[in-house]
Amino acid sequence: MRIILCGFGIVGQSLVKLLDSRAEDLYAKYGIKPRIVGVFDSGGSATDPSGLDREKLIYVKKKTKSVKDYSKSKNKASGLEIIQNVDADVLIEATTSNYKDAEPGMAHIINAMKRGMHVISVNKGPLALAFPSLMELATYNHVLLRFSGTVGGGTPILNYAKNSLQGERITSFAGILNGTTNYILTNMANGMSFDVALKDAKSKGYVEADESLDLDGLDAAAKLVILANWVMDMKVTLPDIQCTGIRKVDFEDIKKAAKKNCAVKLVASCNKDLIVSPREISLDDPLCVNGTLNAIAFTSEHSGTQTIIGRGAGGMETASSILRDLLDIRKEISRS
Repeated sequence: MRIILCGFGIVGQSLVKLLDSRAEDLYAKYGIKPRIVGVFDSGGSATDPSGLDREKLIYVKKKTKSVKDYSKSKNKASGLEIIQNVDADVLIEATTSNYKDAEPGMAHIINAMKRGMHVISVNKGPLALAFPSLMELATYNHVLLRFSGTVGGGTPILNYAKNSLQGERITSFAGILNGTTNYILTNMANGMSFDVALKDAKSKGYVEADESLDLDGLDAAAKLVILANWVMDMKVTLPDIQCTGIRKVDFEDIKKAAKKNCAVKLVASCNKDLIVSPREISLDDPLCVNGTLNAIAFTSEHSGTQTIIGRGAGGMETASSILRDLLDIRKEISRS
């Protein structure tokens, strides 16, 4: 299986390490030999139709900060140029999420599909802004689009809703989908001010470079779009979400909630409306998780409410979700 990897930050590097450590196991168990034939990062790129040396890729990135130094020619081809000129079976889109126009991820995904590549995206931007049309494009080009790492990182939230609750009709769901805001609100419940809690979250590397993605609820809203489309078969995009972040949550709100045996959490919900907003949740509710944990409760017609809890992010966790999608694509291809 030939792979082009667009984006070589923490997730991309974690994936390469994971593929390296699981190489023998993947071939023995699934008959799959993933070969990375192209990698692109913000500094440049590296390509080799016979497969790039995974250890060397990691070493070069660590030493020079860009894969362009993989070869002496210092390849400066863009992600788009690699997709147009290198033959591959799967594109993995792992560039930074951008909720304004979703570029460059959107162009990468569209062009890869048009060339007949299957796509795995951990970039939420294109899915948040154009989920319905991207799914249509995948169908039109007879390729698969997978994105299990966009919601819940390594916790298989999307797979659980689609597969474990198969045959059930999910009527609504609500979740804590952003670990950063959950960490900040947990610290505020323990007595920290918003500013101190934010500073602490930044020092631990939990906050996005653009903090508004976390604090204003955009990250949670993007995940809500993906869930609503995938789980509830809706056709919605980011502008359809009513979104309020946590900037206005103060100590009085936290104290008021505590008196009712509740905690303030940033909740993304899909009932009749799609809403992201801070809400009081009972401390006894399984959804009321602390720290950087994510949780989501699915309510279905006959099975009642079931809650899934797990770590929402992390390089290796998200890399494991990409591998899960790769194996899923492999299985689907072998069926057809």
